[in-house]
Amino acid sequence: MSHPHQDDVASELEAIAAIVAQYPDGVGRHTLEQSFLKASGRVITWRTLLRRLEQLIKQNRVVPAGRGKNAVYHPTPALVPEHAPSLQAEENYVPLSPEGASVRRLIRRPMMERIPVGYDDDFLERYTPGQTSYLPQSIRRHLHDLGRTADTEQPAGTYAREIFEHLLIDLSWASSRLEGNSYTRLDTQNLIEFGQRAEGKDLKEAQMILNHKAAIELLVGDADRVGFNRFTFQNLHAALSENLLGDPADEGRLRTRIVQISGTTYHPLAIPQKIEERFQRLLEKAGAIPDPFEQAFFIMVHIPYLQPFVDVNKRTSRLGANISFIKANVCPLSFVDVPERAYVEGTLGVYELTRIALFRDVFVWAYERSCAQYRVVREAIGDPNPFRLRYRTVLADVVRETVLNGAPPRIASLSALAEARGVSSADVKPFAETALALLLGLHEGALARYALTPSEFTRWKARFASHTPSLQR
Repeated sequence: MSHPHQDDVASELEAIAAIVAQYPDGVGRHTLEQSFLKASGRVITWRTLLRRLEQLIKQNRVVPAGRGKNAVYHPTPALVPEHAPSLQAEENYVPLSPEGASVRRLIRRPMMERIPVGYDDDFLERYTPGQTSYLPQSIRRHLHDLGRTADTEQPAGTYAREIFEHLLIDLSWASSRLEGNSYTRLDTQNLIEFGQRAEGKDLKEAQMILNHKAAIELLVGDADRVGFNRFTFQNLHAALSENLLGDPADEGRLRTRIVQISGTTYHPLAIPQKIEERFQRLLEKAGAIPDPFEQAFFIMVHIPYLQPFVDVNKRTSRLGANISFIKANVCPLSFVDVPERAYVEGTLGVYELTRIALFRDVFVWAYERSCAQYRVVREAIGDPNPFRLRYRTVLADVVRETVLNGAPPRIASLSALAEARGVSSADVKPFAETALALLLGLHEGALARYALTPSEFTRWKARFASHTPSLQR
């Protein structure tokens, strides 16, 4: 067997190094082979190419990432042309850890260089609640410091109710935007508060936002009862998917057929019994995680990875993650300003590589952004009224009962309800006045805290709206 001349080897090394230098974010086997053919006019075998790459690695001219045919190769800094774009400095992207940047480089390879993969059972089974941590302790401590509120010791959902009107609009808009919805925040506000659809927009976009509204009302209104169980997540999915799926029977139901995800080489589970088993296992593990931030991120990782529903899985995971924050009375996660590309690529890193580093970078940045936003909102609202805080549950019961019974909001009747619920005699009058103010100011955006539906409120409002001036007696 003849051996290549030393000059030929040197020529091949220089050609391959020059190709790699043009790909500061990494290049895979297929592109290397095609680029070498185009540059030299001849084919190079994979075995020869691999030997040359190994030589360049020893010379510190190329840096590998990954193994075998799935590996990618990066130039060392000295090889990167001055004009080469930097992914780390890319506009409209979140700051990346070195691990996150590595995942992004792998995900941005051409589809032909990314190996088709299926669901990995071990990815879920390797996770042990209370022992495994997707979020390192330093990150969890940082998020706890950011998200802590004055309502930590209050009943579940207290903080979310205080900022509810803002959360309802922000989360409905931002989560829908990550699905390609073109409604602006103002469009979303007009739709939620006044039922006004944006002109020229698809009906599905309005439905998606209204579904988010219903789902958020469900989570906040039932904060004491929602949890990491099938009932909560299937009803959450039903609310988010209403009137958006081809078959209404799929709303809230675990899927029984194969689904394909565009833009990825990942193929989710196809066996219904296996989906059901993994879904239950996933929820059991989530419910056993003691830290709310770890719990939220776990849900955001594993619900989309399993794809338990025919569609609307990512939306379900985003709102499901907020269960942890609502119940713990820490700042919620609104996803406002999260770059869509960063979110999608983080998800692809989970799908194709079962690597969470890029998605973790997105999650941490998104939570930091939400905390900064709601810190301003909370300061603008001011300190909670101590009287309302003390009688929060009783006030909610009285408002709800008044509306459901179709009763006029009068001081006398509200005082009687207060006395019947054991409100001290000294507090009966201010209680009735507070309840009256809540009833007269009641609107659709505040119904969830009283577990009321829009139709129940509309019936009550239509009956008494024309008599409002005389109802205070």
